[in-house]
Amino acid sequence: MRISYRHTLYASYIGYITQAIVNNLPPLLFISFIRDFSISVDHIGLLIAVNFCTQIAVDIFSARYADRIGYRKVIVFGHICSVLGLCCFAVLPFIMPPFIGLVIAIMLNAIGGGIIEVLISPIVEALPGDEKAAAMSLLHSFYCWGHVGVVLLSTLFFSIAGIASWRFLPLLWAVVPMLNSLLFAKVPLRTLSEQSGKNTDKTMFRSSAFWLLILLMICSAASEQSMSQWSSLFAETGLQVSKTLGDLFGPCLFAFLMGLSRLLYSRYTDKISIERALFASGILCILSYLLAVFAPHPLLSLCGCGLCGFSVGIMWPGTFSLGARIFPAGGTVMFALFAFAGDFGCGGGPAFVGWLSSLSGDGLSFGLLIASVFPFLLVAGVSALVWQRKQRMR
Repeated sequence: MRISYRHTLYASYIGYITQAIVNNLPPLLFISFIRDFSISVDHIGLLIAVNFCTQIAVDIFSARYADRIGYRKVIVFGHICSVLGLCCFAVLPFIMPPFIGLVIAIMLNAIGGGIIEVLISPIVEALPGDEKAAAMSLLHSFYCWGHVGVVLLSTLFFSIAGIASWRFLPLLWAVVPMLNSLLFAKVPLRTLSEQSGKNTDKTMFRSSAFWLLILLMICSAASEQSMSQWSSLFAETGLQVSKTLGDLFGPCLFAFLMGLSRLLYSRYTDKISIERALFASGILCILSYLLAVFAPHPLLSLCGCGLCGFSVGIMWPGTFSLGARIFPAGGTVMFALFAFAGDFGCGGGPAFVGWLSSLSGDGLSFGLLIASVFPFLLVAGVSALVWQRKQRMR
């Protein structure tokens, strides 16, 4: 079989499925960690913090060294780390102090997921062709399909094998990054530096447009994760619906509709400008947060949670594409810094919601209401970018 750039795109799709696996499988096992290893909820919080901090470190490392080392070596290494991390969940907690074993597994997962997050987007951006915004939106939709698949297939595994057999589940999921590492070892790769020539870091950092894009990345991630991380608990405690109904109409519906919006935008990207799409997404996101908080019926509130997934779908890939258009010579450094800003929003947004909710004593409703400030700031940032562009055209 002749391997072409089409296979590079397929490998990139599977790369984002791999990221969905390493990010969303461990939370499904948290209850097993607590039961089997007597780990406290506080220690589970530490695992989440370790994951976040490790990904931040990987973002910084990738920004400085990925171009020097080479895309192929780094992306294959990232997949291998994902394989090792998943396998370590099944082995290390049983042969050493459980919490230490889980920390090692989480760190390996975070290294793999962080590398994939930083490099897959510039790899796709560097591929031949003009429909980059469509390709980027379709690419990021595979993270959503991976998220949905992880939840549904893992639930199916638990129903067949039983929750006590959880340690075999990470081993099964590890097959995906293992096979994709072999694919990335063979497919043709181009780099953004090959296309753009000399990088323009200093010019980019001095531009107000770059910092507006960083704001958009933070707000995109915070808008997404503030609802995604808390929707299940919000449904169960705030809306008083069952755990199964809350999960299906909370995080699972959220991920499905987020993927659907990315898929739809990839089909119609030539008809809608990125700025208009981001502006409309921000407005819809504000409305969906308000619907989730103030709806008079739980079903309508759940619809607000799902609608939020649809609204945030193109925020992250849209900002990536907009940055690549405004700074075509930004290269890997720009994408790594965007990933850094996104990770900051992913961690900071849900933490902000949780802190405000605890402070108010009114459950999650108050925190989610205040979280609508994130899409509001995104709308403001997009408006400022459009205004700057019009000023330059005069």
